[in-house]
Amino acid sequence: MKSEENKFADVPLRVKTWIYIIIVFALGISHPLSMVLFVSWIGLQSCFEFSKMFNLRANPVISSILIGITQFYLLFYLNIEHYLLYSSLLGLLIVLYFLVLKSSKDQLYGLTIALLVSLFSFPHLYWIRDSIHGLHSIIFIVVVTELNDVFQYLTGKFFGKHKITPQTSPNKTLEGLIGGVFLTTILSNILGYFLLKTNILTNSILGLTLGLSGFFGDIFISYLKRKTGVKDTGNLLPGHGGLLDRVDSLIFNAPLFFWIFPLLIKN
Repeated sequence: MKSEENKFADVPLRVKTWIYIIIVFALGISHPLSMVLFVSWIGLQSCFEFSKMFNLRANPVISSILIGITQFYLLFYLNIEHYLLYSSLLGLLIVLYFLVLKSSKDQLYGLTIALLVSLFSFPHLYWIRDSIHGLHSIIFIVVVTELNDVFQYLTGKFFGKHKITPQTSPNKTLEGLIGGVFLTTILSNILGYFLLKTNILTNSILGLTLGLSGFFGDIFISYLKRKTGVKDTGNLLPGHGGLLDRVDSLIFNAPLFFWIFPLLIKN
């Protein structure tokens, strides 16, 4: 009985932190300008956590702030094509700078991932918010992605027996993955019907795709944590860890939704 109680000991703290996350998210998506600020802050915080994880040779606070400010101006003033061009040039300059500092291969590896996640993956959240479905789209992708994490976490806690990646993420189970994706597909159909006005086939494809993709985003960050020997990417969110621990599933899901959703609704 004691072990069963300990299994859920962190749930109250996680729920309390979720309340703060929801408030910040609601404020962040409330207006296009606040969305740019929100996404730039996510990029800034992500760079900071990656810098700490991989011990990059630069002041993590200053370098992260500079990247966040630069990203804000690029997102605010440029369209998606020009943003991708200039952010790629910015990323190249940063990598060259760290090459001059004679950074190790692991540091350059971490830096490259940090730039891809911060400058490429997360800006898709802003473009989703700025798309034809606007506010409804960003609510859909974030709610589906984050609740997919919750569904996999809870079904894994209750029914999990067969571990999928014991070396990378010991708590991930086959039962948690199947249960999470199943519930996510149901949720996708409910939210898709009311928010996106899409049919059951489109909603089911989105639910299945985002459920699986979100799982791999989670595993990806878990792999990096194992590689760098850290338990969490940070301590920003009590009960969850760092920001990357909470939004890891969006690393793949945000770009995936942005590019495949228009294709699905055309057919």
